Amino acid sequence: MTALPTTPAAQLASPHANQPAWLIEGLWSAQAVGIIGGEPKCGKSFLALDLAVSVASGTPCLRRFSTRECGPVLLFAAEDAPHIVRQRLEGIAAAAGVDFQSLNVQVITVPTLRLDRFEHQQALQETVARWQPKLLVLDPFVRLHAIDENVAGEVAPLLAYLRSLQRQHQTAVALVHHARKGAAHERGGQALRGSSELHAWGDSNLYLRRNGSHLQLSIEHRAAQGTDRLQLALRANPPALALETIAEPVPAEQAAQSSCLQRIEQILTEAAMPLSHKHVREAARMRTTHVSHALATLLANGRVVKSADGYRLKR
Repeated sequence: MTALPTTPAAQLASPHANQPAWLIEGLWSAQAVGIIGGEPKCGKSFLALDLAVSVASGTPCLRRFSTRECGPVLLFAAEDAPHIVRQRLEGIAAAAGVDFQSLNVQVITVPTLRLDRFEHQQALQETVARWQPKLLVLDPFVRLHAIDENVAGEVAPLLAYLRSLQRQHQTAVALVHHARKGAAHERGGQALRGSSELHAWGDSNLYLRRNGSHLQLSIEHRAAQGTDRLQLALRANPPALALETIAEPVPAEQAAQSSCLQRIEQILTEAAMPLSHKHVREAARMRTTHVSHALATLLANGRVVKSADGYRLKR
């Protein structure tokens, strides 16, 4: 058997200085393959379409993440009728302030696309070669095959085919995929249905979870820092219907600390004289450790002065 070719590390190709690291900054790496995953009815398709509109128009995805590369998008939406796909794309375009008529999203309209069939792989290959998309969106994975998703040996060849498309045509690939039932407590990648090959395959992965009326988006990258639990909501402002980021909720611990500070500051404001630690605690009806921490914070911030007589608000 002939020996495998090797190259000294210092002679490997250097990254091009003018090649962007991001397709969508912070959200999807340049020419990345990856998963948009989550439970049913948590906005996976809306998020995939938002990526499509952003790349096709050059506008920020979710009105937050800057698009660094703009170009054609190729989309196959297996579970939605064409008029539903159009309606959703129109709504997202309206939210983004984009002219829908000029939006360069090419929708594959065949009723079935099976990536476990050689002739379908060839047809998709030729379509990608024709349009040279910056982004290929396939939604969802379960409608693209008849294999056993739990068997790595059956999943891996399909993912390898998509990786070959990405490398040959320098296109990003976003694959929409479902999470397992009852896996809401698990990490995003671990909650995906089927083989762990799916999680390992992605260069950029987006995981959605429902949290009451809101959605949580976790962003994961192979070669960059991610973001955890970004809050999203599906907002309707006819004709626009699109996902948007919303203000981050204050963590419960931080909210409790802020409430404690406000309570003690109010007690010292109303006091006619300095109060000892004991008197502050009794008036606030809080634990000693909470009062001590709050007083130390107020002292450090210059809001409170401590003397031999006790604590008083700084005038």
